[in-house]
Amino acid sequence: MSASVSHSHRPTTKQTHKAFKSGKHASKGALRDAAKGRLGGEKGQRKTPHQNVMSKFDRRNQAKQRQLAKRKEHLEETSIFNGRDGAPRVVAVVPLCPDGDAAAAVKQLNASLDLEVEIEESPFRVSVDRFKQKLQYIPLKRDLNSVLDGTRVADFVVVMLSADSEVDALGELMLRGLESQGLSTLFTVVYGLEKFDQPKQKQSTLASLKSYITHFHPEQEKLYNLENRQECSNLMRSLCNTTPKGVRWREDRSWVLAEEVKFPSSGLDSTVITGVVRGKGLKANRLVQLGDHGLFQIEKITAAPLAQKTKRGDMAVETDETEQVLDTPDEDQDDLAELAPEAVMDDDEMEDDEPPAIKKGVLLDDHHYFSDDDPLDPEKTKTKVPKGTSNYQAAWYLGDDVSDDGSDMEDYEVPPSESDEDDEARPEDGEEGYAPREPTEAAPSEYAKSEMFVEPDEEEDAAGLAAYRARKSDEVEEDKEFPDEIELHPNVLARERLRRYRGLKSLRTSEWVQDEDSAYEPEEWRKLLQIKDYQASRSRCTREALVGGVAPGTRVHVHLRGVPASFEKSYSPGRPVTLFSLLRHEQKKTAVNYLINLSADYHKSVKAKEELIVQCGPRRMVVKPVFSQPGNTQNDVHKFCRYLHPGQTAVATFMGPVTWGAVPVLFFKRSTPVPEGSEAAEDGESTIGLTLVGTGTALPPSTNRVIAKRVILTGHPYHIHKRIVTIRYMFFTREDVEWFKALPLWTRRGRSGFVKEPLGTHGYFKATFDGRINPQDSIGVSLYKRVFPRNAVPVTGSLLEAGTVEEAEEGDVMME
Repeated sequence: MSASVSHSHRPTTKQTHKAFKSGKHASKGALRDAAKGRLGGEKGQRKTPHQNVMSKFDRRNQAKQRQLAKRKEHLEETSIFNGRDGAPRVVAVVPLCPDGDAAAAVKQLNASLDLEVEIEESPFRVSVDRFKQKLQYIPLKRDLNSVLDGTRVADFVVVMLSADSEVDALGELMLRGLESQGLSTLFTVVYGLEKFDQPKQKQSTLASLKSYITHFHPEQEKLYNLENRQECSNLMRSLCNTTPKGVRWREDRSWVLAEEVKFPSSGLDSTVITGVVRGKGLKANRLVQLGDHGLFQIEKITAAPLAQKTKRGDMAVETDETEQVLDTPDEDQDDLAELAPEAVMDDDEMEDDEPPAIKKGVLLDDHHYFSDDDPLDPEKTKTKVPKGTSNYQAAWYLGDDVSDDGSDMEDYEVPPSESDEDDEARPEDGEEGYAPREPTEAAPSEYAKSEMFVEPDEEEDAAGLAAYRARKSDEVEEDKEFPDEIELHPNVLARERLRRYRGLKSLRTSEWVQDEDSAYEPEEWRKLLQIKDYQASRSRCTREALVGGVAPGTRVHVHLRGVPASFEKSYSPGRPVTLFSLLRHEQKKTAVNYLINLSADYHKSVKAKEELIVQCGPRRMVVKPVFSQPGNTQNDVHKFCRYLHPGQTAVATFMGPVTWGAVPVLFFKRSTPVPEGSEAAEDGESTIGLTLVGTGTALPPSTNRVIAKRVILTGHPYHIHKRIVTIRYMFFTREDVEWFKALPLWTRRGRSGFVKEPLGTHGYFKATFDGRINPQDSIGVSLYKRVFPRNAVPVTGSLLEAGTVEEAEEGDVMME
């Protein structure tokens, strides 16, 4: 039998090919036939300038254009110093050590170029023929006011370090101050090195001094030896040839360093300040800030060229000195009014100034719950507009649709770098901080069972409250988590003590109704400057300063009207007198916001409404600022901070003059001087009575920014039945529970709830939560009230002797 063989059918000869489906687009063959052998160019692609491959000629041309642009920019920056009538380069010499002498340092610098000039106390000029430049020295004394005033108008700052003595507390304060207010080009000189015989000792001392100055200014690569003639000559060359980098906030304005001051001989004459215009053009219509002596109007600006001699044959003839008026004010001149005029108010507005009517419950967001006479119809809300607004009053409304009460102000967007949106919301902040709701369980209704509440007697309740609060007073960590927590006295009605407080469902999103705050506003609150669009207003005011006025580099006489006699009494040639022209509206008061960062060297906390000395640009003020959290919020409500702790950033708010732009701010704090070498001095206490506690930047002002002071009332869970909890020690009367029962409850672990019903007469109540709570958890309720800023007082005299701000507590004290 033959072996089994597998069988298969013979394959068919028909073969199926895949169909050619070109679709609606042209196939490669169709395109090849249509081209008929022609080669098309490549499709153009957009490339950046760095991706383009340039030829050698294009690269050379581009490099030449960059070189010409830089040269043009350099010529524009230095053109003010060029020529026979060019402005001098202002050089401020600052001695940081107790044995420093600025006049001796100036004398040695001039001697290196064989310049024989008499050294004066006031600012004086020196003509350097070798470099075809003119220098104007400001030999400063060891006075904080003089150093800050002289360095903020200087093109170059020369600080002096000693090889024998260290920089003391005053010298370090001056160094930090001039660094924080804005510093132009800096140079460092060292004196006393020639006393060392050994080169190694000299080099080690020089290295130590270089390490000290580079700690504050890392760009300092060279320290000049004041006893070395060659190094002094090199420093003079740098002063004459280097382009000063300038200060941004200063360049937006016009300023004058006074070379001469002429006081009036009678009450009708004006005070004349002589100097060179720097920065932008000086306008007679704008107000000027004369040091710490206040704001003044300009009567006129006249030319003040230096007396020059022209040779006619063998005889020298002085040029004719006739008064040439360069600019005079017109009807557009700014006035000295800080507040808006009295607004005409109708009957409805007068009613808003009265305290709110008696309600049946606390205000939660925009409604008094459980009250019968509180309408919610938005159509019944009356729109308020100022009546009888004149052209003079219209200057206080920066915008087309700005009302006097600020109700139509738009929020200003703070840059993202200053935002605090990344901070996680806490339970006491509202809805955002609550924990997710627990899933529903299949269980009998929690309302099915009824429990009898047995009210404890007064002695038992008082003993339990004392034990509960004694236990809490020892828990420091709990105080850090609840910094705003307060404790009510059992004999004080909560609704009376907290009558100005209201509830918010969310601190970040709930609307803040400002009608009930009108009765507690400061007297001048509605007279403050209202700014609708800060960016547009600032841009308009800064652009206005770009054109017109007396050109920079012109030596002028500025005639000021109304300067008090105290200026002549306090004038000293050794203290520089500066004149800063303000931008439009910068004399008007508003709710000023300054960003404050505590200094890393200051290890104490600063309390809100504590007296500080603030310097912003050319002005200094004594303020008691209100601190609040920085950042952007949807409702423009920011939590009040009772303390500013080291390492924290906050916004300091007070009523003061507006400043356009991001101008640097310095915060000083006075204290009682302590002896040097004492334990208090080693702990960081000031030995001179003044400390630079922080620095910051001017933020956009706003009267619509609500600073909400929060208090937290806490209770203890007395009995827990599923999600129904009996709470005690939060309130002590049944009436208080009824008044605050609309407020949302929260726990430290993120649970949320509401008051169900009061129990008894001792403040116990039942509450329902969105989940089971822990017996060790604490229950709280948040209440808020608006805090208004206080007025600023200008500083007159030395910073170490500045006057104090008058106390005006208005009943807004912290609740301990």
